Amino acid sequence: MDEPDDDMVPVLSTSTLDALKEFYADRDARLKQFEDLKNIAEENASSNIPLTMDAFAEDWNESQFWYSDETAKTLAEEVLRGADGKKSIAVVSAPSVFVQLKNLLSGKDADEKPTLYLLEFDRRFEVFSEFVFYDFNDPLSLPPRMKGTVDHIICDPPFLSEDCHTKAAMTVRWLSKSWGVADDKRSTDPRLIICTGERMETIINKLYRPQGIQTTTFEPVHSKGLSNEFLCHANFECDNWKWKEQGGSGL
Repeated sequence: MDEPDDDMVPVLSTSTLDALKEFYADRDARLKQFEDLKNIAEENASSNIPLTMDAFAEDWNESQFWYSDETAKTLAEEVLRGADGKKSIAVVSAPSVFVQLKNLLSGKDADEKPTLYLLEFDRRFEVFSEFVFYDFNDPLSLPPRMKGTVDHIICDPPFLSEDCHTKAAMTVRWLSKSWGVADDKRSTDPRLIICTGERMETIINKLYRPQGIQTTTFEPVHSKGLSNEFLCHANFECDNWKWKEQGGSGL
Protein backbone atom coordinates (compact mmCIF):
# COMPACT_ATOMS: atom_id res chain seq x y z
CA MET A 1 0.00 0.00 0.00
CA ASP A 2 1.30 3.42 -0.91
CA GLU A 3 2.28 5.69 1.97
CA PRO A 4 -0.06 8.67 2.35
CA ASP A 5 1.18 11.81 0.70
CA ASP A 6 1.83 14.45 3.35
CA ASP A 7 0.63 17.05 0.89
CA MET A 8 -2.83 15.41 0.94
CA VAL A 9 -3.28 15.63 4.73
CA PRO A 10 -5.65 18.54 5.50
CA VAL A 11 -4.09 21.34 7.48
CA LEU A 12 -6.26 23.55 9.66
CA SER A 13 -5.85 27.26 9.37
CA THR A 14 -4.59 29.32 12.29
CA SER A 15 -8.02 30.89 12.78
CA THR A 16 -9.69 27.45 12.85
CA LEU A 17 -7.16 26.15 15.38
CA ASP A 18 -7.71 29.22 17.56
CA ALA A 19 -11.50 28.67 17.39
CA LEU A 20 -11.06 25.03 18.43
CA LYS A 21 -8.82 26.03 21.32
CA GLU A 22 -11.40 28.57 22.47
CA PHE A 23 -14.19 25.97 22.21
CA TYR A 24 -12.32 23.41 24.31
CA ALA A 25 -11.26 26.06 26.82
CA ASP A 26 -14.90 27.16 27.24
CA ARG A 27 -16.01 23.55 27.58
CA ASP A 28 -13.38 22.83 30.22
CA ALA A 29 -14.31 26.02 32.08
CA ARG A 30 -18.01 25.02 32.11
CA LEU A 31 -17.14 21.54 33.38
CA LYS A 32 -14.98 23.00 36.15
CA GLN A 33 -17.72 25.47 37.07
CA PHE A 34 -20.25 22.63 37.26
CA GLU A 35 -17.95 20.55 39.48
CA ASP A 36 -17.25 23.55 41.72
CA LEU A 37 -20.95 24.31 42.10
CA LYS A 38 -21.71 20.65 42.75
CA ASN A 39 -19.04 20.49 45.46
CA ILE A 40 -20.39 23.65 47.10
CA ALA A 41 -23.94 22.27 47.11
CA GLU A 42 -22.82 18.91 48.52
CA GLU A 43 -20.59 20.47 51.19
CA ASN A 44 -23.32 22.84 52.33
CA ALA A 45 -25.86 20.02 52.46
CA SER A 46 -23.62 17.73 54.49
CA SER A 47 -22.59 20.52 56.88
CA ASN A 48 -26.07 22.11 57.14
CA ILE A 49 -24.59 25.38 55.84
CA PRO A 50 -27.33 27.56 54.35
CA LEU A 51 -27.29 27.69 50.56
CA THR A 52 -26.98 31.04 48.82
CA MET A 53 -27.18 32.32 45.26
CA ASP A 54 -23.63 33.70 45.44
CA ALA A 55 -22.24 30.88 43.31
CA PHE A 56 -24.76 31.54 40.54
CA ALA A 57 -24.00 34.85 38.86
CA GLU A 58 -26.97 36.53 37.21
CA ASP A 59 -27.03 36.58 33.42
CA TRP A 60 -29.07 39.61 32.45
CA ASN A 61 -29.08 38.49 28.80
CA GLU A 62 -31.08 35.49 30.00
CA SER A 63 -33.34 37.78 32.06
CA GLN A 64 -31.94 36.47 35.33
CA PHE A 65 -32.63 38.71 38.31
CA TRP A 66 -32.42 36.99 41.68
CA TYR A 67 -34.67 37.97 44.56
CA SER A 68 -33.22 39.40 47.74
CA ASP A 69 -32.78 36.78 50.46
CA GLU A 70 -35.68 38.26 52.43
CA THR A 71 -38.06 38.16 49.47
CA ALA A 72 -36.97 34.67 48.43
CA LYS A 73 -37.42 33.38 51.98
CA THR A 74 -40.90 34.92 52.31
CA LEU A 75 -42.04 33.38 49.03
CA ALA A 76 -40.49 30.03 49.98
CA GLU A 77 -42.24 30.04 53.35
CA GLU A 78 -45.62 30.69 51.76
CA VAL A 79 -45.34 28.15 48.95
CA LEU A 80 -44.14 25.59 51.52
CA ARG A 81 -46.88 26.25 54.08
CA GLY A 82 -49.16 23.24 54.47
CA ALA A 83 -46.92 20.94 52.42
CA ASP A 84 -45.61 17.73 53.96
CA GLY A 85 -44.05 14.52 52.69
CA LYS A 86 -47.23 13.60 50.80
CA LYS A 87 -47.27 16.77 48.71
CA SER A 88 -45.19 18.30 45.95
CA ILE A 89 -43.96 21.79 45.07
CA ALA A 90 -42.85 23.07 41.68
CA VAL A 91 -40.64 26.14 41.41
CA VAL A 92 -40.80 27.45 37.85
CA SER A 93 -38.03 29.84 36.78
CA ALA A 94 -37.41 31.10 40.33
CA PRO A 95 -34.20 29.41 41.51
CA SER A 96 -33.57 31.85 44.37
CA VAL A 97 -36.87 30.70 45.92
CA PHE A 98 -35.84 27.08 45.39
CA VAL A 99 -32.57 27.67 47.26
CA GLN A 100 -34.50 29.10 50.21
CA LEU A 101 -36.84 26.10 50.13
CA LYS A 102 -33.82 23.81 50.40
CA ASN A 103 -32.65 25.81 53.43
CA LEU A 104 -36.07 25.67 55.10
CA LEU A 105 -36.29 21.91 54.62
CA SER A 106 -32.73 21.20 55.73
CA GLY A 107 -32.66 18.91 58.74
CA LYS A 108 -36.34 17.96 58.55
CA ASP A 109 -37.47 14.32 58.56
CA ALA A 110 -38.41 12.69 55.26
CA ASP A 111 -42.11 12.62 56.13
CA GLU A 112 -42.02 16.41 56.53
CA LYS A 113 -40.34 17.08 53.19
CA PRO A 114 -42.53 17.56 50.11
CA THR A 115 -41.24 16.49 46.72
CA LEU A 116 -39.49 19.45 45.10
CA TYR A 117 -39.07 20.27 41.42
CA LEU A 118 -36.98 23.12 40.05
CA LEU A 119 -38.04 23.84 36.47
CA GLU A 120 -35.22 25.91 35.04
CA PHE A 121 -33.49 26.69 31.74
CA ASP A 122 -30.06 27.37 33.27
CA ARG A 123 -28.22 24.06 33.42
CA ARG A 124 -25.91 25.27 36.16
CA PHE A 125 -28.71 24.25 38.52
CA GLU A 126 -28.32 20.61 37.47
CA VAL A 127 -26.12 20.38 40.56
CA PHE A 128 -29.42 19.88 42.41
CA SER A 129 -31.13 16.53 42.04
CA GLU A 130 -34.52 18.30 41.85
CA PHE A 131 -33.55 20.08 38.59
CA VAL A 132 -35.82 19.59 35.58
CA PHE A 133 -34.78 21.30 32.36
CA TYR A 134 -37.45 23.75 31.27
CA ASP A 135 -37.79 25.99 28.22
CA PHE A 136 -40.94 28.10 28.20
CA ASN A 137 -40.91 27.93 24.39
CA ASP A 138 -41.75 24.23 24.74
CA PRO A 139 -44.02 24.48 27.79
CA LEU A 140 -45.20 20.86 27.95
CA SER A 141 -41.87 19.17 27.26
CA LEU A 142 -41.55 17.77 30.76
CA PRO A 143 -41.40 14.29 32.31
CA PRO A 144 -44.88 12.72 31.85
CA ARG A 145 -44.87 11.54 35.48
CA MET A 146 -45.21 15.17 36.62
CA LYS A 147 -48.50 15.86 34.84
CA GLY A 148 -51.31 16.76 37.24
CA THR A 149 -49.30 15.88 40.35
CA VAL A 150 -48.17 19.19 41.87
CA ASP A 151 -49.92 20.72 44.88
CA HIS A 152 -48.12 24.06 45.28
CA ILE A 153 -46.55 26.12 42.49
CA ILE A 154 -44.58 29.34 42.30
CA CYS A 155 -43.71 30.79 38.90
CA ASP A 156 -41.73 33.81 37.75
CA PRO A 157 -41.83 33.78 33.92
CA PRO A 158 -38.46 34.98 32.57
CA PHE A 159 -39.74 37.57 30.11
CA LEU A 160 -42.36 40.31 30.30
CA SER A 161 -44.31 39.30 27.21
CA GLU A 162 -47.76 37.88 26.62
CA ASP A 163 -46.25 34.94 24.73
CA CYS A 164 -43.96 33.96 27.60
CA HIS A 165 -46.69 34.29 30.21
CA THR A 166 -49.24 32.37 28.19
CA LYS A 167 -46.82 29.48 27.74
CA ALA A 168 -45.82 29.55 31.40
CA ALA A 169 -49.51 29.33 32.32
CA MET A 170 -49.79 26.25 30.09
CA THR A 171 -46.99 24.69 32.12
CA VAL A 172 -48.64 25.58 35.44
CA ARG A 173 -51.96 24.17 34.28
CA TRP A 174 -50.27 20.95 33.09
CA LEU A 175 -48.47 20.51 36.42
CA SER A 176 -51.35 21.41 38.72
CA LYS A 177 -53.25 18.72 40.57
CA SER A 178 -56.21 21.04 41.15
CA TRP A 179 -56.66 23.02 37.90
CA GLY A 180 -60.19 22.56 36.62
CA VAL A 181 -61.28 20.58 39.70
CA ALA A 182 -64.22 21.97 41.67
CA ASP A 183 -63.33 23.24 45.14
CA ASP A 184 -65.45 20.61 46.88
CA LYS A 185 -63.79 17.80 44.91
CA ARG A 186 -60.16 18.79 45.34
CA SER A 187 -57.89 16.39 47.16
CA THR A 188 -55.48 19.19 48.00
CA ASP A 189 -55.53 22.81 49.10
CA PRO A 190 -53.51 24.35 46.25
CA ARG A 191 -51.18 27.29 46.62
CA LEU A 192 -50.27 29.26 43.51
CA ILE A 193 -47.93 32.27 43.43
CA ILE A 194 -47.02 34.22 40.29
CA CYS A 195 -44.47 37.03 40.45
CA THR A 196 -43.85 39.33 37.51
CA GLY A 197 -43.71 42.91 36.29
CA GLU A 198 -46.60 45.26 36.98
CA ARG A 199 -47.44 45.65 33.28
CA MET A 200 -48.40 41.96 33.08
CA GLU A 201 -51.06 42.29 35.82
CA THR A 202 -54.09 42.17 33.51
CA ILE A 203 -52.99 39.09 31.61
CA ILE A 204 -51.94 37.28 34.81
CA ASN A 205 -55.35 37.79 36.39
CA LYS A 206 -56.95 36.59 33.15
CA LEU A 207 -54.76 33.50 32.65
CA TYR A 208 -55.06 32.30 36.23
CA ARG A 209 -58.64 33.30 37.00
CA PRO A 210 -59.74 29.61 37.20
CA GLN A 211 -57.36 29.24 40.17
CA GLY A 212 -58.76 32.26 42.00
CA ILE A 213 -55.59 34.30 41.67
CA GLN A 214 -55.49 38.00 42.59
CA THR A 215 -52.89 40.73 42.91
CA THR A 216 -51.50 40.99 46.45
CA THR A 217 -49.98 43.75 48.57
CA PHE A 218 -46.59 42.00 48.67
CA GLU A 219 -43.86 43.67 46.62
CA PRO A 220 -40.94 41.38 45.67
CA VAL A 221 -37.47 42.93 45.93
CA HIS A 222 -34.48 41.91 43.80
CA SER A 223 -30.98 41.64 45.21
CA LYS A 224 -29.45 44.07 42.70
CA GLY A 225 -32.48 46.22 42.12
CA LEU A 226 -34.76 46.22 39.09
CA SER A 227 -36.25 49.17 37.25
CA ASN A 228 -39.52 47.35 36.51
CA GLU A 229 -42.01 47.38 39.36
CA PHE A 230 -42.76 43.81 40.41
CA LEU A 231 -46.01 42.42 41.77
CA CYS A 232 -46.93 39.20 43.53
CA HIS A 233 -50.16 37.42 42.59
CA ALA A 234 -51.59 34.55 44.64
CA ASN A 235 -54.74 32.50 45.14
CA PHE A 236 -54.60 32.96 48.92
CA GLU A 237 -54.08 35.58 51.59
CA CYS A 238 -51.67 35.20 54.50
CA ASP A 239 -49.76 37.14 57.16
CA ASN A 240 -47.26 38.31 54.54
CA TRP A 241 -49.87 39.72 52.14
CA LYS A 242 -53.50 40.53 51.49
CA TRP A 243 -55.32 40.85 48.21
CA LYS A 244 -55.46 44.33 46.75
CA GLU A 245 -58.78 45.96 46.10
CA GLN A 246 -59.67 46.36 42.42
CA GLY A 247 -58.84 50.04 42.55
CA GLY A 248 -55.26 49.19 43.54
CA SER A 249 -55.35 50.24 47.21
CA GLY A 250 -54.59 47.73 49.91
CA LEU A 251 -57.27 46.21 52.08
